[in-house]
Amino acid sequence: MMKAVSENKTVLVGVLKNKNDLRILLKQHWYRIPVFYLSKEGAILRPLKKKFKYIAFYQPAGFGRRGKRIEYYARLKRRKIVKRINLLPKERNHLRANDDYLKCEFSKIEKLPKPIKNIIPRRVSFGFTTLKTLFSSHDILELYGIPPTEQIIERRLRQIGIKVRPEFTVLIKSKRFRIDFVIFCKKGKIAVECDNKKAHTGKFQKAKDRIKNSYLRRSGWRVIRLKERDIIEHLGRCVLLIQKTIKVLS
Repeated sequence: MMKAVSENKTVLVGVLKNKNDLRILLKQHWYRIPVFYLSKEGAILRPLKKKFKYIAFYQPAGFGRRGKRIEYYARLKRRKIVKRINLLPKERNHLRANDDYLKCEFSKIEKLPKPIKNIIPRRVSFGFTTLKTLFSSHDILELYGIPPTEQIIERRLRQIGIKVRPEFTVLIKSKRFRIDFVIFCKKGKIAVECDNKKAHTGKFQKAKDRIKNSYLRRSGWRVIRLKERDIIEHLGRCVLLIQKTIKVLS
């Protein structure tokens, strides 16, 4: 059980790529991070220069029934730079075999009282939280302090009698897109996207959103994008926009 004095300790949320990484973590008590992500070029993980005392480990969908969740965390014992080939000698033919990795070592691996689940599917990459938040969170949104905007919109629409299909996946020209939720009307279909601030402010993500919008619209979808701030502060306006679009397509 965590001590009160440790509640504000910084926790890095890392990703276990596969079950072998989990086996290494549980049996050998270490975890690796590409040093490239610590460089200026590796902008995604530049914040890793921030000091952290703990690491929590996300298990993606590839883990099957134990996927899309965080079950384990550990206090950092030491870290050092090691060549990948020295960490994983059986994978000497790997494309990054000679790259440098940050090897994080632990005395023991702890299991959370309850797993933190990725209930509303989010792409999880490296990020930071606190030990207190790690222990109090029930899902990934809480862990990163992201408001459950999809749930807010969906709940309100259902309250006023509008049927929605959450987490709907479409295939367009061999490209697969997941839509936060959709509404089917007599004369068309509506894709509603809830853009959380943390996930949709970067240039790369904005470009992906534009491409997604283009594919959907060319396939006959009406696309409505709602910003986090508008959902939180102007929910009525957001719902009214959806209602007006439904009226046009009814």
